[in-house]
Amino acid sequence: MILSCKKDKVDPTSEEPLTLTNGMLVLNEGLFQQNNSSISWASFATNNVQNQYFQSRTNRSLGDTGNDIQRYGGKVYVVVNVSSTVEVLDAKTFESIKQIEMKVGTAPKQPRYITFAGSKAYVSCYDGYVDVIDTTSLEVELRILVGANPEAMTIANGKLYVANSGGLNFPQMDSTVSVIDLASNMELEKLTVGINPGSVIRDQAGDVYVISRGDYGAIPSRLYRIDTQQDSVVANFNFDVTSICSFEDNFLIANQDMSSGSSSIGLFDPASESMVNPNYINTTSVSTLYAIQYNPNDQRIYVCDALNYTNTGYVKSFSNTGTYLTEYHVGLIPTKMIFYE
Repeated sequence: MILSCKKDKVDPTSEEPLTLTNGMLVLNEGLFQQNNSSISWASFATNNVQNQYFQSRTNRSLGDTGNDIQRYGGKVYVVVNVSSTVEVLDAKTFESIKQIEMKVGTAPKQPRYITFAGSKAYVSCYDGYVDVIDTTSLEVELRILVGANPEAMTIANGKLYVANSGGLNFPQMDSTVSVIDLASNMELEKLTVGINPGSVIRDQAGDVYVISRGDYGAIPSRLYRIDTQQDSVVANFNFDVTSICSFEDNFLIANQDMSSGSSSIGLFDPASESMVNPNYINTTSVSTLYAIQYNPNDQRIYVCDALNYTNTGYVKSFSNTGTYLTEYHVGLIPTKMIFYE
């Protein structure tokens, strides 16, 4: 067990940077249908936090259920699920460039996640499609039919791997991963994993790992590996997992047990396909482990604590050896971060 001395908490202030550097943007999901998503800015130089940073810079609210935030080139893209928008902002000044409305007529597409290849952005939408957006014109050029309620995506070997959750069809959920050829933007096939796949990630060798979340009860969450050369499911792992992130050449495997309230963060080596240390980080100070990310710039691990989902949460930072460092008081249900040098 790794022990550390608790340091002072970092409290929010009204500091508002006009050019983003040496800090992180934190996407706070907010509560479903409460229209209270937000973005926080946390400065690594001063340890100050500016909450409602999106609203301050754009003079409007972010919307309902912020699901993903990514930086690509000179832009930041924010996917807002229930509002069915993709916000595009200048990565340095955070000034609004465009709000892309994600609807078919009046029907919301419910966008979930975004990833990029070349001049295109790929957005998974809960209506069963992946939208292709040109990153120059910021227009939707194409819709690719995939499985039910697609979630996270990753790119490997010139292909896009899309987790089809079928989450809205509970208990008859999907269990497939769509494989899309990026040269033709055509679906090549669907691979079967466990039910309710959500997160996907690529390792250093180019293979893809998928978290199938089960039914949150009798069927547990499990991790699957896809060989992207043969496009076949070649391994699954017998441990619980709710989120995953790259950590140097390894993965950090996080699990939050919703029934007991306990959580863990383990170190997994994809080369040997083994859990090197199931308790790499001591999570006793984390109330609800909602997400985890590693920042290679400062070699710190950042853990999102959603508390009880009704009070504003924290992002807690740890060294790359798992020692607690500090925490940032951010918005409601922190879920994703973008790091700035």
